[in-house]
Order: sequence, then C-alpha cells, then structure tokens
Amino acid sequence: MTAVRALVTGGAGFVGSHLVDALLEDGLDVTVLDNLDPQAHEGGVPRFLNGAARHIAGDLRDRDSVATAMEDVQVVFHQGGMVGNGQSMYEMARYIDVNARGTAVLMEEVLRRRDRVRRVVAASSMVVYGDGAYECQNHGVVSALPRAAADLDARRWEPRCPCCRAFVQPAPTAEDFLLRPTSPYAIGKLACEQLVLVTGEAHGIECVALRYLNVYGPRQALGNPYTGVAAVFCTRLLAGRPPLIFEDGEQQRDLVHVDDVVCANLRAMSSPKAVGQAINVGTGTSLTVRALADTLAHALAPQIEPEISQRWRAGDIRHCWADTRRARDLLGFVAQTDRSDALRRLAEWVAGEAPIDRTEAAMAELSARGLIR
Repeated sequence: MTAVRALVTGGAGFVGSHLVDALLEDGLDVTVLDNLDPQAHEGGVPRFLNGAARHIAGDLRDRDSVATAMEDVQVVFHQGGMVGNGQSMYEMARYIDVNARGTAVLMEEVLRRRDRVRRVVAASSMVVYGDGAYECQNHGVVSALPRAAADLDARRWEPRCPCCRAFVQPAPTAEDFLLRPTSPYAIGKLACEQLVLVTGEAHGIECVALRYLNVYGPRQALGNPYTGVAAVFCTRLLAGRPPLIFEDGEQQRDLVHVDDVVCANLRAMSSPKAVGQAINVGTGTSLTVRALADTLAHALAPQIEPEISQRWRAGDIRHCWADTRRARDLLGFVAQTDRSDALRRLAEWVAGEAPIDRTEAAMAELSARGLIR
C-alpha cells in the first residue's frame, strides 16, 4: 500500500523538523518546503534536517515551488512563516507578505488538489489573543483594556478592567476569547489561521488551526534575536551576558515543549472532531519570565543574574496561558512533558551550540525606533 504523503512547510525549522521526524517514524512519505531564511538558518541547511524526507528549497509565496511541493500530497502541515513581535513592528510589509500571502498561495494550491488533499493542519499562535483573559473582582472574566503608555511609563504593569478600570488578575484563555492582536506578526498569524479555516469551510476541505503557546526545546534558532524567549535567554547566557527581562519579570507564560506540540499535530491530522476548529496547544499552567530566566541561568551560567530592565516594549503582552479543555476534548491531547526536566535538557543541548548573540543589536534597533521605553 502506498504511504500517505505529507507536506511540511517550514519543515527545516524548529517545530517543523521535529514534526518531520515524527511523521517519518510513523511511516509517512514526507516532503519539506522551506526557504532556509538566513535569519532562522544562519548556517544554511541545518544538520538535523532528516535526509529521509524530500527537500524543496522554496518560498511559500512562489507558486511554482508550492505546486512542486504539493505533488501527490494528502496532508499538509503548515508550519512555515516568520516569527517575532519586535521586528514585525517596523517590518510590517515583510511579515504580512510572508505569513499572510504565503498562506493564501498555499491554500490556492490546496484547492487545485482538493480531490486529493484530505486535511490541512496550520500552526497558529497565542499571539492572536493579544493579552489573554483576565478576571475582575467586580465583572468576572474580561478582555482587559490595552495597557496605556502612561501606566507602563509609571511601571504599573498590570492591565485594567474595561468596565471599572480596576487592575485585573490573569486567567486561562479559551479559544472563544476575544482576538485582539498587538503586533503585525500577530495580525499576520491571525490572517493565516483565518485563511485556512475560512477556505476549508467554504470549499469542504478539512482544516484545523493549532494555537501554539510558548514553544521551547532543542533546535530553536538561537542566533535569531526575535525567536522564543527561552532561546534568547540561552543565547545571552552562552555569551556570558545576563538575560534581558522587560518590565518586572512577573509576566506569566505557558511554556509547551516541542514534543507535545508535535503530538498535538499528529492527533490533529486524524481527529474528526477537530475539523474547522482553532485549538490551543499549551500546558494550562504558567511560569513567570523571571523564573524561566533564573532556571536557565542556574543550568548554564550560575554566576550570572538575569537583568530586570523595568523597561517596556511596544507590542508585548502582560500574561497569557491556555485553557486546554478543547484540546483534551477534540484531540485527546494533554501535554505530558515535565517542564523542569525539559528545561534541563534544553540547557544541555544549548551548551553544545555556539550561537552569535545579536540581542544587543536588536534592542538598539527597537530603541532607536522608539519601540522600547
């Protein structure tokens, strides 16, 4: 019997490469489409790219490359795109072009093969929410007001209730919560998610969007200063420099390991209940940014204390972690990775790498544009 062929866009990247490995292990025939953007792939083709997959070096916006990659494909895992809130605040056209137009081209090519493609699983993100859900003691669960610059300048970090303007407490964020992206990157990811789901609904194609929380693990692009917070902290520590923490470090994040994200993708490939849905992929628990920095510093450079800047960055959110009930009910997915052990293993992997720390240059660029205050 002929093996199912899967296309993984961005399959040379962090999540994509782990997914490629898992699909091959499960006996699928895998094609990778990746443009090997130097910002994410400084050394060109990564050494961990699985040689058992078919590799196509091409851009999602290039229709010929996408058409070639789609040959005989039954399942599409759309992982490709640019990441980074900060950089997107001044490279708006590039981020929207890559993430939104690239997805539109992909979905048009899916439509051309609708008789063969049975499912599309797209990587969305927690960034589509902007700030997550909050609870007001007077008004229950609310979507907090956007944080005012005057409050941030005064180091009043917590958001306020839209009804009474009292400070509110963070709560788990469910998929039906208000979507209010706060950066062009987030706007592009929301467009990506909606392009996939709306196209699927209109044309009868099975589509699923997975909203990843803060993914971490080996193979993150350590030299990219706009990648995930754990990778940025690790790169600083390897260079003998303190992790730079914005605000007061008490921001809460839901760190989900890449192995769990891969598991959610595999379940989304076949779950009948998931079709047409956006689904959080997280742990349902939170960790402060300061605690994350402390944990990684203890593992990689115990003599270094993280630097809490008390500065703020435009486009950043205060808190967000996942309500995971929909993932449990529709995918049968519950994150299994022990966070403490996984952070230790991440530090072990990082210790064997030699990234270039570009954080200072990135921060200088943002500061010069008035995006850090």
